[in-house]
Amino acid sequence: MTLDFYYLAVSAPCRAVIMTAKALGVELNKKTLDLYGGEHLKPEFLKINPQHTIPTLVDDGFAIWESRPIMIYLVEKYGKEDDPLYPSCPQQRAVINQRLYFDMGSLYSSFAEYFYPQVKEKKPADPEKFKKFEAAMEFLDLFLSTSKYVAGDNMTLADLSILATVSTIEIAQIDFSKYEHLSKWYAGIKDTAPGADENWAGCLECRKFVDNS
Repeated sequence: MTLDFYYLAVSAPCRAVIMTAKALGVELNKKTLDLYGGEHLKPEFLKINPQHTIPTLVDDGFAIWESRPIMIYLVEKYGKEDDPLYPSCPQQRAVINQRLYFDMGSLYSSFAEYFYPQVKEKKPADPEKFKKFEAAMEFLDLFLSTSKYVAGDNMTLADLSILATVSTIEIAQIDFSKYEHLSKWYAGIKDTAPGADENWAGCLECRKFVDNS
């Protein structure tokens, strides 16, 4: 079994996949891709992923990209039967999927739209974009007001994906202590999730990138 994983440690979606692999006991053959050097645009990588994005996983010749489909694929292929990370119950899966799409389409995207222009383009903080980000944080806090974890009473793929996002929000030095349920969840999972140490190492690397930009 050879699982080639093209990634950057500073990327929250990449770190979500790493934590998933750790939870499953699956070893990834990690291959850092130099986006700034244009390595993702080389013909050999375009053959693997014509969209030239990370993370990208190649499992014995089968290529898949986008973090959340990769996470689901890993559980479905290498997880236990009815794995608690992604249980077989359709309703439980539906909630997990909703939270994963929420992370992709609301939480992480609103954070990225607010924060990264300040870093990459030296633009001032946009208060309208911050409102959109705060609305996503409020929804996440609401989700966590009724359950211990993001999608129920057990840790799932949704927690790992959103942990990667929220830890990145922390190193962006955005205070979210006013969100009681979110803060409690984060304190409980930040250091205990599978692969938490590697996730945080990537966050610190991201912080260095921000400080040097």
